Amino acid sequence: MGLPLTRDSVLQAHELVKPHIHLTPVQTNTTLSILASTPQSPDALKGTQWEGQTPAKPNVRLFFKCENFQRIGAFKVRGAFHAVKRLIEERGIEEVRKTGVATHSSGNHAQALALAAKAFHIPAHIVMPSVSTPSKIAGTQAQGATIHFSGSTSQERETAVKEVIAKTGATLVPPYDHPHIILGQGTLALELQSQARDLISQNKELSVGEVNKGLDAVITPCGGGGMLSGSAVALYGTGIRVFGAEPSFEGADDARRGVEAGKRIESVKTLTIADGLRTPLGEWTWKVVSNKSMVQGLYSVTEEQIRGAMRLVLERMKCFVEPSAVVGLATILYNEEFRHMVERAAGDEGWNIGVVFSGGNTTVEAISKLFAPVIDAKAE
Repeated sequence: MGLPLTRDSVLQAHELVKPHIHLTPVQTNTTLSILASTPQSPDALKGTQWEGQTPAKPNVRLFFKCENFQRIGAFKVRGAFHAVKRLIEERGIEEVRKTGVATHSSGNHAQALALAAKAFHIPAHIVMPSVSTPSKIAGTQAQGATIHFSGSTSQERETAVKEVIAKTGATLVPPYDHPHIILGQGTLALELQSQARDLISQNKELSVGEVNKGLDAVITPCGGGGMLSGSAVALYGTGIRVFGAEPSFEGADDARRGVEAGKRIESVKTLTIADGLRTPLGEWTWKVVSNKSMVQGLYSVTEEQIRGAMRLVLERMKCFVEPSAVVGLATILYNEEFRHMVERAAGDEGWNIGVVFSGGNTTVEAISKLFAPVIDAKAE
């Protein structure tokens, strides 16, 4: 299966993919750091388990890793290029070109693998749910891939991709559940750690507490778990805590529930607006995400909270992101369990938290529909 899941392996993966990816920026935003450090109003906690309790007041500074500026608009190119380059190393370019590669994806990994395959003139067969965002379908087609449509559940997608592989002989490049993918995605955490440290060294006011400290924690979205597990592997042993964030709508928080129960949840069927996070953890990602020494906690947020975080990013940061990208920020802003945990763990000194924006593959039309109910309610 290739390299072991270690920080050193992520460093090797980074050297391999650097020529093919962008070094995406890490941005700060004073307004969002202040909002995250301000107690929620009692009204915001009505109807929750925290109603009537003293709202948390964590002291945090936020550092945003903007993978929405990555090639194809998402972090997924990291894992795709790493997996394709390892496949070429193992089998030779001519052999890989004969049959091509295949995968299933709601959109971001689809575009990423299509791009990586195109770079090496390799045929790509992509199974996409028929409910995929039109812009993601168009982006995948633009890279010259052959698209095969399927149902929206992971089982339907996996069945469809098996049929494609049987017909074409293509090699499966999984969207998240493979060491090569995990290690490739982990490269963003290496960059985030280094970039945040450099920003703080240039401007000490960006940091809480000690003037020479770097990040205390990183939070990433979690769907299939490739980015979360990759980040956990990359940062293991550094002292930086790693957390995952999920939508709660229609059981999309399968990782959180599975870890709590001690057993991986293998099936998820949800139409959360965070469409990139509709998949369950795989066997490889489960091993990392369920390891409490690697991932210190998993938290979930509502659709309304995702919308709230997205609005803030669009309006305050002027940053174009998709709903899946902001579940980590939504957790920091609205999940009272997470906020109390930070308050307790960080004390008066506070935490510098790295927040991964996983992608920006959406459209103005989709965003308009996302906020339409809110707009209509105000009009009434």
